[in-house]
Amino acid sequence: QLQLVESGGGLVQPGGSLRLSCAGSGNSLDYYAIGWFRQAPGKEREGVSCIGGSDGSTFYADSVKGRFTISRENGKNTVTLQIDNLKTEDTAVYYCAARPLTLGLGARPSAYEYWGQGTQVTVSS
Repeated sequence: QLQLVESGGGLVQPGGSLRLSCAGSGNSLDYYAIGWFRQAPGKEREGVSCIGGSDGSTFYADSVKGRFTISRENGKNTVTLQIDNLKTEDTAVYYCAARPLTLGLGARPSAYEYWGQGTQVTVSS
């Protein structure tokens, strides 16, 4: 059974950076497409980025293009989300999720089977 654990959240000023990590256990993340989602208070969970397999396929929501970078850390069973130039509207709980790689990338939360517990990102001056 795949398990996911997010880390790296925190309080940061606007314009700052954070590096979120999604660590997998119980199975190799190489077999899964990994998505990052976020949920702000009172809002629906939204997809921000996802990454496929060895073809390097990625997806970014328009709101984060140019600021967020998703990547796999080879040998560490981890997928990271580098967040630069943070904005107050990026404040949310960030979740990583996994779905079998054979199903391809997915942008909607309902497309993912495995979820982490989330990590809080707060952007405030």
